[in-house]
Amino acid sequence: MAKITKGSSFKGVVKYVIDEKKKTQTLDTDGLRMKDLSSVIGSFVTQAGMNSRVSKPVGHISLDFSAQDREKLSNPLMVKIARDYMKRMGITDTQYIIARHFDKQHPHIHLVFNRVDNNGRTISDSNDRYRSEKICKELTEKYGLYFATGKENVKEHRLKEPDKTKYEIYNALKTFVPKCTNWKQLIQKLNKAGIKTEFKTKGNTNEVEGVRFERNGYKFNGSKVDRMFSYSKIDYRLNMNTKQSMQQDQAQSRSATVQTGMESIASALGSLLSPTASGNNDDQEYLYRQPKKKKKRRYGRQM
Repeated sequence: MAKITKGSSFKGVVKYVIDEKKKTQTLDTDGLRMKDLSSVIGSFVTQAGMNSRVSKPVGHISLDFSAQDREKLSNPLMVKIARDYMKRMGITDTQYIIARHFDKQHPHIHLVFNRVDNNGRTISDSNDRYRSEKICKELTEKYGLYFATGKENVKEHRLKEPDKTKYEIYNALKTFVPKCTNWKQLIQKLNKAGIKTEFKTKGNTNEVEGVRFERNGYKFNGSKVDRMFSYSKIDYRLNMNTKQSMQQDQAQSRSATVQTGMESIASALGSLLSPTASGNNDDQEYLYRQPKKKKKRRYGRQM
């Protein structure tokens, strides 16, 4: 899985990622002066200055792997996976650092990159979290890594509040979101499960930018319940459900039309071929009444 953040200052993130106290190993870099921390930070800042329109030029992604893959995840393999991830995410032709930390049980690496590329262009972050989730799943399968089930392994009966309520909301969303095609349907199902839904709008506009769920007096932003339940991801899934439902309806309609057409053709052919049809009876009766032609007698000497 990947955790994506963006910022405006390279100083803090570089110091965090290249930290000797965490037994950091710098695995790969590109386009940076690595003499010391000041050189690294200065390299990032100089290139970011090529495009002042990018208010948050700092890209920071933590790639986390399952502890079950600890033995197979060598440094070269992690670099290979990180480069593959960057390429698929469109993080190319820019400065970056890939560093491995050992402060947690599970293997993980930190990727810091400049969102202003080597030519001064902006590296897009459009739908980056959704794209990242899809890419992580693809890479997990490609490299034969263990796919962690996350919240599915949690023993909910041992949880205390507010985590207990959060997991109840998680399970409800996991059940209902795939079955709904719009927000109205989802809200109704959640209401029946005792979960209220609230939307956060942008400024004084009606543009929705977030969603929050409430149960048992506890409120959680969708992304805090689980990253796949942020407003944008739920909205995307509901739209996909709508498209799939329409495609299924169209396919069923085409199938019914074809079936009706086939039945009509079969009925028409049956009428033509049936011996009980009036037209066929007249023709057959006419044929039965025709006299047989007599054979002509041959004259002449018989041998």
